[in-house]
Amino acid sequence: MATALKSVKSLVPLLDRILVQRVKAEAKTAGGIFLPESSVKELNEAKVLAVGPGALDKEGKRIAMSVAAGDRVLIPQYGGSPVKVGEEEYALFRDHELLAKIQE
Repeated sequence: MATALKSVKSLVPLLDRILVQRVKAEAKTAGGIFLPESSVKELNEAKVLAVGPGALDKEGKRIAMSVAAGDRVLIPQYGGSPVKVGEEEYALFRDHELLAKIQE
């Protein structure tokens, strides 16, 4: 989905959606060898950039989100809604689609 947004900060997720950016894999090995782009795998790790307010339950109360902006999470290999702002790529996932929160 191409957008005419100038900044990712103007994107505010709705309900239980979470805006993430995939962490880029290292293109250099521990021994100092640079790997070509075709051999570098895409990681399932992402950084949470923005979080919606949460979904509503049957009584109309907000369900708290399991992550906050700045958290690192594991995301599925496929899925999410891709969003491109300029040259950067982002993805929108629902809260229940995230696999895990990475504790540091």
